[in-house]
Amino acid sequence: MPMQMGFRWYGEGNDHIKLSDIKQIPGVTSIVWALHDKQPGEIWEKEEIAEVQKQLEPYGFNMDVVESVNVHDDIKIGLPSRDKYIENYIQTIRNLAEFGVKVICYNFMPVFDWTRTDLFHPVGDGSTAMYYEVSKIQDDPKEMADYILNNLNGLTFPGWEPERMAKLDELFEDYRPVTKEKLWDNLKYFIEALMPVCNETGIKMAIHQDDPPWDIFGLPRLLVDSASIDRFLAMVDDPHNCLTLCSGSLSSNPNNNVADIVKKHCDRIAFAHIRNVHHLPNGDFIEASHRDCDGETGILDIVKAYHEGGFEGYIRPDHGRQLWTEGPGNVRPGYGLYDRALGIMYILGIWDMLEKEKAEGRTV
Repeated sequence: MPMQMGFRWYGEGNDHIKLSDIKQIPGVTSIVWALHDKQPGEIWEKEEIAEVQKQLEPYGFNMDVVESVNVHDDIKIGLPSRDKYIENYIQTIRNLAEFGVKVICYNFMPVFDWTRTDLFHPVGDGSTAMYYEVSKIQDDPKEMADYILNNLNGLTFPGWEPERMAKLDELFEDYRPVTKEKLWDNLKYFIEALMPVCNETGIKMAIHQDDPPWDIFGLPRLLVDSASIDRFLAMVDDPHNCLTLCSGSLSSNPNNNVADIVKKHCDRIAFAHIRNVHHLPNGDFIEASHRDCDGETGILDIVKAYHEGGFEGYIRPDHGRQLWTEGPGNVRPGYGLYDRALGIMYILGIWDMLEKEKAEGRTV
C-alpha cells in the first residue's frame, strides 16, 4: 500500500470546513475522524460510526484512521475501575474494525492533551499561530485551561472536554500518586490488554507523543524523546503496538531529531503528523508553516526519511497557521483549511520529487 495523505476533520456541525472543501485538495484520500461527542470510556456504537461512513462515502474518502479514541483517566491512573473502561475500549475497537478502520491514534497524557498559552499569536505577516510561552506554564493550570476553553467558541477539542476540565482540582488530586514509572506500568497494562483484539482485527494502536515533550504542572510525561520511544516499542513488542509520530510535538524540544527516529522505527509508525516549529531563544516556540526553512523541525529530512524507509502508512499535515479570513470564532485553532492545504502540497511536492528521483535512479 502506498503512503496515503489524510486530513483531520471534526465532523458535521463541529467543523467550519466542509468535506467538499477537502475534496478539492489534490492527493487527499483519507479523512482522519472521530466521534467528538463521546466522552472517554464510552463505547462507540456501530450506528454512530455508520453515520460518519455515510457522510464520507459521496466524496470517496476512506475512514481508515481514527483520531482519537481517548483513554479514560481511570486507566491512566490505574484505578480498579480501569478494567471496565478497557473492556469498553476493546468493544469500540471491534466496532470500528467492522467499518474498515486500520489505525487508532491515542495518547496517554495525564489531565491535559496538548498545551499552548496563545491560540492566535501574531506571526508578523498577518497570520496567527499557536504559541507556547514557558513562563506561563508555571503555577496555575486553571488559568491556562480557562483560556483555552474560553477561546474554542463552542468547538470541541479532544483532551479538553469541559466536563473533565470542570473537575480539574479532583483530577490533579487523583494523579498525585502517579509517578512516571507508575504511568509507564499503567500504559503497559493498557496496551497488553488490547493486543489480542488488535491482532484479531488487524487494527494498529498508534500512540501520539506528549505535547510538549516535558513534564508540566508536576504531571509526568512519557513519550518525549528517542529513548522513551525505544522503551515504549520494546515494552510491548507487537507489530500492532505502533506510533503516531508527531514531528511537531517531538521537535518542540530542539534536542530531538525526528528524522533519525523515523529512520530507526519506520516499520512501527502507522500514522505520521507533520508539523513545523520555530524556537525562540528563551525556550518559547511557535508553530510555523510546513516549509522547511520556516522552522527548525527538519521537514525535508523527515519526509525523505519516510520515503527512504518505504513508508506505507498514513500522513496528515498537523497544526497550521490561521490565514487570511480565519480567526477567532470561525476556525478551530491550528486546524484551518488554508495552511493545512498548503502543507499537503508542500509534503506531496517533496514526495513526488523523491519518487521521480528514485524512478530515474538518482538520489537527492
